[in-house]
Amino acid sequence: MGYLKVDNQDGVVTVVFDRPPVNALDTATYMEVRDTFNGFRDDASVRAVVFTAAGERAFIAGADLKEYADPPEPSISAVTDQGLLPREAMWAIYDCAIPVVGAINGPALGGGMAWAACCDVLVAVEGATFGAPEINVGLLGASTHLVRMVGPYMAREMFFTGRTLTAEEMYSRGALSRVVPRSELLSVAQGLAREMAAKSPLALRLAKESMNRVEGLPLKEAYRLEQEYTNRLRGLEDSTEAMNAFLEKRPPQWRLR
Repeated sequence: MGYLKVDNQDGVVTVVFDRPPVNALDTATYMEVRDTFNGFRDDASVRAVVFTAAGERAFIAGADLKEYADPPEPSISAVTDQGLLPREAMWAIYDCAIPVVGAINGPALGGGMAWAACCDVLVAVEGATFGAPEINVGLLGASTHLVRMVGPYMAREMFFTGRTLTAEEMYSRGALSRVVPRSELLSVAQGLAREMAAKSPLALRLAKESMNRVEGLPLKEAYRLEQEYTNRLRGLEDSTEAMNAFLEKRPPQWRLR
């Protein structure tokens, strides 16, 4: 049984994770997330993605602890690297060929926070909370993901104390694009995705790849790499079409070449 509902409306794909009661992840779900998001790589019909979850109790609650009591037969890679499959699923979102708008429907704590941080842009419902409270139960969480969202100093405070922040506090720190009523969450996220999907699909894919590659690089190296991506884009027909459409004040006609 699959737990992802995938709906493509004019190039904007909405992926809803629905695994009651708290959207916890198990081996099969990791594989489903990985394969779904990797599948967008060569799908020309997909221009942008909205990733959300069902219910109100949690965005993603992290690993399903029930699986620890009755684990499936492990693969060889799982024996030597137990974290491989969860990482593959996360990186499928982070490295998704097109932009991913995360629509955070509830608390994103621990693993849920890390999954949210893999998206490109985040919209959250009022009252949602974010954090890495694992230290409260003798564990450690994903501090690198937390740094992406709130910066190094606040991340350290949250990581060492287990403190969580509300969606409104996360918005004030630039981690969220919007904080909206629950009734507006999906429409606002899909509106952002449609705005992105109107751009050149090839430009979007190169922009996503370039931003992922320059993240964390020194300024000079990063800008040199971005120049190379710009030059790659300028050699494509869709780049010329974008410029001509702008000058001629008409909608562009993308040819994906």
